[in-house]
Amino acid sequence: MKVSRLVKQAQKGNKEALLQLIIADQDAYYRLAHTYMGNEHDAMDAMEDMIVTLYEKIDQLHKGEAFYSWSKTILVNRCKTLLRKKDRFLPLENERESPLAALTDDNPYRHSESEMNMDMLLSHLNAQQREAIELRYVHDLPYQTIADMTGTPLGTIKSRISQGLQKLKFLIGGDGYANDRGEITRTQTKLECGTGSGRT
Repeated sequence: MKVSRLVKQAQKGNKEALLQLIIADQDAYYRLAHTYMGNEHDAMDAMEDMIVTLYEKIDQLHKGEAFYSWSKTILVNRCKTLLRKKDRFLPLENERESPLAALTDDNPYRHSESEMNMDMLLSHLNAQQREAIELRYVHDLPYQTIADMTGTPLGTIKSRISQGLQKLKFLIGGDGYANDRGEITRTQTKLECGTGSGRT
């Protein structure tokens, strides 16, 4: 599928071309929407809003090859708008980190990696860290794309991911999950195994 060619056709009013672009990555759109919305119904609503916006603004896209990062940015923005309307989305800067009390020494998750629930672990990150880590490892998005989608500087995204992974390492109770430069080693593997990403 030639993305740039289909984008040009869509910009000329060919709705079928835009539909082909959306269908080609519909599973990724749905997973992304579900990450933010938390349920199928609201995720579908967000996707419908995104499609309407794409039809209206496709002519504003200057680089056809950037269609998918551009459209996913729109989807994330639609999700956040819908969540604000539902009073379920607090501004990220006002989010506070969750307490770590849930993982005490008598908690089996502290000792048994086989019983660990990745979603529970991610719930102990602050909103910015969790969003960045999920976009990177669950949705397999490049750092720059995440920065563009969230309107956040690239360095800040890398910092959030690094800090979040360090916190996950602490929660897991293991050592050696990151090297001296803060690069991901075993922590990355655990995240991918827990999310089914399939990256190596």
